[in-house]
Amino acid sequence: MDLFDSNAADRTNLPRNMIENSMFEEEPDVVDLAKDSNTFPAFSTLDPDEVAFEPRSSRLLVRGLGENDMDDDEEDCESSARLLGMSFMNRSSAHRSSSSPYIRQSPPRTCSRPSACTMVVCVLVLVIVASLVMVMYLLPGCTFTRAGCPKSNKTAPLEPVYPNSTNGELFPWAELRLPHSIQPLSYELTLTPDLDNMTFTGRTVIIMSVLHSTKRIVLHAANLNITKAMFKLGDVQARDVTVLEYKPRQQIAVKFSEELKTGQQCVLIFDYSANLSHTYDGFYNSSYTDKDGNKRVLAATQFEPLSARKAFPCFDEPSFKATFLIRIERKPSYTTLSNMPQAKTTPLSNGLMQDEFEKTNVNMSTYLVAFVVANFTSVSSNATGTTVSVYSIPEKKEQTGFALATASKLLQFYNRFFEIEYPLKKLDLVAIPDFLAGAMENWGLITFRETTLLLDSNSSNLEKQVVASVIAHELAHQWFGNLVTMSWWNDLWLNEGFATYMEYMSLQEILPNLDTGNLFLSVRFRAMDKDALNSSHPVSTEVNTPEQVEEMFDSVSYEKGASILLMLNASLPQEQQFKKGIIRYLTTYSGSNTNTEDLWNSLTLVSTPLQNISEMMSSWTSQKGFPLVTVSRKGDQVTLSQEPFLLTSDNTTQKSRLWNIPITYVNDSCSLALECRQMYTLKYKTENLKVPESVKWLKLNYKNTGFYVVDYGNDGWNALIEALSENIGVLTPEDRASLIYNIFALSRLGRVPFQQVLHLLNSMSGETEPSPVTEALLQLNSIYRLLDKRQESGLAARMKAYILNHFGSLMKSQSWGEEQSLSKQELRSALVSTACILNEESCTAQAKSLFKKYHDSNFTIKIPGDLQQAVFTVAAQSEDDWKTLLDLYTATTYDAEKRKMLKGLASTQDPRRIAWILKAGLNGDIIQTQELPLIINTVCNGFAGYLFAWDFIQVNWDRLIEKFPVGSFAIQTIVKSTTSQFSTQAHLDQVQAFFSSLKQRGSQMRSVQEALETIRLNKRWMESNLKSFGKWL
Repeated sequence: MDLFDSNAADRTNLPRNMIENSMFEEEPDVVDLAKDSNTFPAFSTLDPDEVAFEPRSSRLLVRGLGENDMDDDEEDCESSARLLGMSFMNRSSAHRSSSSPYIRQSPPRTCSRPSACTMVVCVLVLVIVASLVMVMYLLPGCTFTRAGCPKSNKTAPLEPVYPNSTNGELFPWAELRLPHSIQPLSYELTLTPDLDNMTFTGRTVIIMSVLHSTKRIVLHAANLNITKAMFKLGDVQARDVTVLEYKPRQQIAVKFSEELKTGQQCVLIFDYSANLSHTYDGFYNSSYTDKDGNKRVLAATQFEPLSARKAFPCFDEPSFKATFLIRIERKPSYTTLSNMPQAKTTPLSNGLMQDEFEKTNVNMSTYLVAFVVANFTSVSSNATGTTVSVYSIPEKKEQTGFALATASKLLQFYNRFFEIEYPLKKLDLVAIPDFLAGAMENWGLITFRETTLLLDSNSSNLEKQVVASVIAHELAHQWFGNLVTMSWWNDLWLNEGFATYMEYMSLQEILPNLDTGNLFLSVRFRAMDKDALNSSHPVSTEVNTPEQVEEMFDSVSYEKGASILLMLNASLPQEQQFKKGIIRYLTTYSGSNTNTEDLWNSLTLVSTPLQNISEMMSSWTSQKGFPLVTVSRKGDQVTLSQEPFLLTSDNTTQKSRLWNIPITYVNDSCSLALECRQMYTLKYKTENLKVPESVKWLKLNYKNTGFYVVDYGNDGWNALIEALSENIGVLTPEDRASLIYNIFALSRLGRVPFQQVLHLLNSMSGETEPSPVTEALLQLNSIYRLLDKRQESGLAARMKAYILNHFGSLMKSQSWGEEQSLSKQELRSALVSTACILNEESCTAQAKSLFKKYHDSNFTIKIPGDLQQAVFTVAAQSEDDWKTLLDLYTATTYDAEKRKMLKGLASTQDPRRIAWILKAGLNGDIIQTQELPLIINTVCNGFAGYLFAWDFIQVNWDRLIEKFPVGSFAIQTIVKSTTSQFSTQAHLDQVQAFFSSLKQRGSQMRSVQEALETIRLNKRWMESNLKSFGKWL
């Protein structure tokens, strides 16, 4: 799935802190085992699932015990001792009310006065029990069981405590993840959506295999009203069964009195009804207005990560792959699409038509199933035997040509590169008018936002770059994610990191004119911004709650995943070794599920000479953050040392972390060509290498292909600054951008003074390449906004003057006509946008003049695509032009231009208009709610709007999490946008108080931890630098 749907400047990367939640919604009740009697019936033998799949976090919860860092033996002993003196949870359903899953044992109401003899006996018993407790506390590896001690936890795990289902009966499963006793083989889905009433009915038939004997089948369903359920075993006639539901985990179950035996096949049949979702997941309704002003409705799906269960009962985890046969019943005025080609259409007696699609010829995870009911038109072509089609609403058919040509080229490229043919007969790309994500890689039916698929004939190369990147990402998923799928969401990076890496690599091959290298460099910098926070997470990390699953869709899984793949590829000794390794990976695990080790093993097996890739790469996937490499030099000896680059210091465990770092470096004798690059692997805390004493300077991390930051020390920085002052072309543009990013990062860390940052920028005053210029502008604009929002008006004015002085001549040299070169478009867009935002006189005058010509020509004179954002933003500051822009927004059918107009409207500094546009985005009538995160982000960039936006999300939080799931990328964007520019204790207290009050409605999101950490860092940086800023600027 591609979360990003705009250019690099619009991409927001959001971290969150890990969540630790109990399995239960309330504290489990307790019952004294000393009173164990017939009241508490014996329990059946544990299912193999309860033995084989028992994470430590899911062990029996006992009041007073929690997760800790003891090793297994210490934990077992500690647990046993405590359990002897404590009570267990009640597993009895006979003593629980139907209104609560758990109920406490009522204490006796009366008691008689004990005799002296009785009291003496009781004291003796207590002494004996206390002695036993002390003995058992000292027994290693002791786990309390009814059979006594010692007994290993690993051979006889404690019985899980089952919650109550909705009907009061015990639900037979107590884990987030499903048992693996049952494997689905195939699904038959029949769905009948009613787009007039926004409901649907369905029948799901699941054929399953019993992997090991069990008395239950547990699967997923959410918000489905199951009206009938039947079960069939072998050739026995189907019979009705009772379905139990446990809503907190969106699970349903069927229990059996007799075991299903290993190797048997069985069938479950569900009839159900539901409402079409009004959010952006599950089977949801969407709408658009046609050219005649009529509202048109449609229905589409978005199942990743956890929403297939909202459309049909299923085993909704990536590892439960199966085949699918799908039938959809619809009115004759609609058409339907699904993963496979349509096989036949049958008229029904009720006037509906039933479309049946071919059964999938591949096993798929449920999150990849998709269907659309709409009235779309298409264009098609053939690419090496596969029919490629692009679908849109009829009014936008003319905007599909670029997507069709690009998708066809990419499909052929990937077929050759992976040496595995795309396995389906057709590949559909569908533009959905109301769609939250950038795109979704459903196998054979990829869904997109209109802005990430459709382009008109006047589109700029920058707009083409955005669309091509998203298409390349989603097509790469047809192999990485669809053909080979991660086993669980903890390894999401195997899908998203690979697809992100391949999107840039593939486009550099087939569409080099789109210059995606600069874009990839920029997103690597932004990934490091997030990963430098203590609230970040490892690339492969534990995932135990639905919110944590949602939060995995972030820049660590996407951009950091892609970055470490780039670093690995660049460090391997043979040119084709990386390609051979991923081909082996895809071939070996085709149709299966994998984890990170499977990838490293595949790359190891093709290495010559043999390298342990896992040993090299595990430090990059199993621990958060990245290293800071410090360089010091004495004569011909260079000392390299590493430590974690961590903006928030953590002196307990962080200092001991090490990475296996493939260092690349160049020097003054040879610095530009790939052949100049030298390599060294830094494995330990400190190592030395030798260079000729004649070498004047070293530049590490050639073209920034490594995921680390470098500090050259005062002498090293001065040597580089002097070299750049003499000849800016002595380093590649990527290396110059890398130096800029590094020195700003080190300033934020407190390792170099901001004065040194300015020295580096001043040495590059003649810079004209887009990557260094855009990185410098981004960093300086960020500081300017912090000063502005902190109401340090004098210092903000000085920073503004510095930016305009440093880049002024380059800004004024930009033309305002059509520009064909993409790199020049990138440079011009960044310079003009900054100049106009800072109210540089000539820039705003040019923008106003261009908008007037646009208006006076009845909008027939086109504004160059890379200048549109700056022009619309300036226009929105005028009362009359804001109204004109709003009218244009509602009338425009070209979505890339429409989105720039929306950003212009949201950039207004008029408080009443800010309040209006925030409310309009939430209501979704004039402005689609899918655009609300963009609106909030844009509003927060302005001085007048950032406090409005913060108040807005506090007042409307419950409505926001109705629209967007807790932990989702949209919520991450909203949290970061509204808090990342605070830098005072008062704002820190406000943010902390608000999110703490949310409890289960968002308080434990990782993005909240990132927000608090960012505010503290902003506050620290400002307090450290404010006094000196005046002198430096």
